[in-house]
Amino acid sequence: MRYFDAHAHVQFPAFDEDREDILRKMEGKGVGAIMVGVDKASSERAIALVEGRDTLYASVGLHPNDNTTEQFDTDAYRELARHPKVVAIGECGLDYYRQEESDKERQKELFLKHVEIATSLSKPLIIHARPTKGTQNAYRDLIEILKEKKQEHGDRLFGDVHFFVGGVEEAEELVALGFTLSFTAVITFARDYDEVIRSVPLSSIISETDAPYVAPEGRRGTRNDPLAAIDVVEAVARVRGEDPEVVRMALLDNAKRVFRL
Repeated sequence: MRYFDAHAHVQFPAFDEDREDILRKMEGKGVGAIMVGVDKASSERAIALVEGRDTLYASVGLHPNDNTTEQFDTDAYRELARHPKVVAIGECGLDYYRQEESDKERQKELFLKHVEIATSLSKPLIIHARPTKGTQNAYRDLIEILKEKKQEHGDRLFGDVHFFVGGVEEAEELVALGFTLSFTAVITFARDYDEVIRSVPLSSIISETDAPYVAPEGRRGTRNDPLAAIDVVEAVARVRGEDPEVVRMALLDNAKRVFRL
């Protein structure tokens, strides 16, 4: 394994026609990945997809607002989380992008249920945080929750903040709490994240794709796939002005450490 995509959804219907072909290409390029659930059904499909595949893993959780009809069943998710191929809990978190103020408390309560499962099993969280446009409100609430729960759970509370779009201050606070930040192929064409990528330690950065979303420069507007993790690594190296091979090895090691691969 040479590259790692810490957040992909190859179990989604977008890959129904060529899923095995994509997985073969990933194997050929040395790209491992975590297939991330956004509800119970997609979490179960993630586990089924990665079984018997050495460099693929799963994460189980209920996204804060992708499927608001599902009632979170703590026992059911805890049982899924015990599967040996499940290396993380999520994606879970706070999404305020288009949400009513009244929904924030529901999201916080749901997130805390994921925190409880993750800390009880000593597995990392995969956190989704998306603020209201022009603010950092979801990150500020997330940091407040994590600070409080860190006092209770200590080193058992850790993980990765996926598709990070916060500022330098939020990045530094999350890193201080023991979390890594992962970046997608958006960084291949947008300069908005350069300052954060340069400001945090290399040991706190992980590559991801969020496939099938946000394809890299040159493939924009098409379905993305985990092979774009290679583009992400190259972009991180370019932004930081560092040796691409050093960055590749570091980001792979970071994923192995956080997810205990």
